[in-house]
Amino acid sequence: MKYILASGSPRRRQLLEQIGITEFEILPSHLEEQITRQFPSEIVEELSIQKSMDIAESIILKRNDSSSLSPGYLLIGADTVVARQEQILGKPQNRKEAFAMLSELSGHSHSVFTGVTLLRIAEGQILARRTFHEETKVFMRPYTSEEINTYIDSGEPMDKAGAYGIQGMGAILVERIEGDYNNVVGLPISRLYQELKQFC
Repeated sequence: MKYILASGSPRRRQLLEQIGITEFEILPSHLEEQITRQFPSEIVEELSIQKSMDIAESIILKRNDSSSLSPGYLLIGADTVVARQEQILGKPQNRKEAFAMLSELSGHSHSVFTGVTLLRIAEGQILARRTFHEETKVFMRPYTSEEINTYIDSGEPMDKAGAYGIQGMGAILVERIEGDYNNVVGLPISRLYQELKQFC
């Protein structure tokens, strides 16, 4: 069975390789996200399903020859959000937004949710689907405006949900976490490994 990662994230690629999945195709979804759910845990599951289905439909349309689909595909789609008090913090659009987000997080806790959808595809159809999410609580230490500005100067916050990257310089802002560290990076690989054992 061939693995497909429906994400262009280099961090997710590295995390898959970390659990021994070293051969997979990367097919990121460019679908416009449609959010109909209210809570972050539901939203990440919904978005992971949308991304996975988008790529699955593309695969089925382009590779509808059953011989090319044998022995089939296992597609992994994921979406991660940062939320504080049920409010989702996306990627900052500018320095002012990054500063506001980091100021809000200072000295407080927030949650990082990742939704994951697994699809088994063979013979031109989706044979099975499984969706789950994982939550990690992140506690930020109190930090100063000067520290925020220095971090923003690094450029790292600008393409990160919540305006920080725990796997980078943003680690200096984090006091502790409760849950899976890798989930904050972008993929809960311990849970994913267990789910794959049951799904495959």
